[in-house]
Amino acid sequence: MLRTLLVWTTIVLSTTILGILAFFTFPFDRGGDVVHLYARLWGKSILWASGVKVKVRGLEKITSRGPYIFMSNHLSAYDIFVLLAHLPLQFRWLAKAELFRIPIFGWAMSTAGYISLDRSSPRRAYRSMEEAARRIHEGVSVVIFPEGTRSRDGRLGPFMKGGFTLAVKAQVPVVPLAIKGTYEIMPPHTKKVLSRGEVVVVIGDPIETEGLSLRDRDKLMEEVRRGIEEALEEAGA
Repeated sequence: MLRTLLVWTTIVLSTTILGILAFFTFPFDRGGDVVHLYARLWGKSILWASGVKVKVRGLEKITSRGPYIFMSNHLSAYDIFVLLAHLPLQFRWLAKAELFRIPIFGWAMSTAGYISLDRSSPRRAYRSMEEAARRIHEGVSVVIFPEGTRSRDGRLGPFMKGGFTLAVKAQVPVVPLAIKGTYEIMPPHTKKVLSRGEVVVVIGDPIETEGLSLRDRDKLMEEVRRGIEEALEEAGA
């Protein structure tokens, strides 16, 4: 109970303080790079309050600054904190539009250049993908949870096709990621911190998309799924 109280107090305070900093930084940081550094600090502060330790394997597979499309399994809200704090390059989230409506938090996401995925209609979803492709062509890496939501049972669920359409459009490598340990800390059915624990992140081998077309989308989806499954095995899941 005390741990949960400390974590939520940290979330509220850090979101407010860093949101204010983002407000004053924004006019001088139109690309969102500095605000993303605030987001990294935000993630680190929440992990510290939670008593969570993180190990990352496979960093040597990211041989340049990108751009990449990272695709990860999704177990918990803690996946966001972990990747912000420990993925050591500038990236932007492709996140569902509902998150951008949260006071302060949603505004900070927009300020950081994170990309809203509006699935309320095919036209809006298409515009979201076009915006994401534009950002990638500008040299910005993107992180996607291809399941589209958190796993209810801790297992890898079915993938949505939107991220793979984006990968084919962008023609940049897709990097599979596996996260293990966040489900035990805060599974989707609760807002309580159930344990401190250790989280393991495994970075898989990049999968090239150059030369692929939409006809190859399903094959790419299967290959990325295998990459995440192999990374999960390496993580001990």
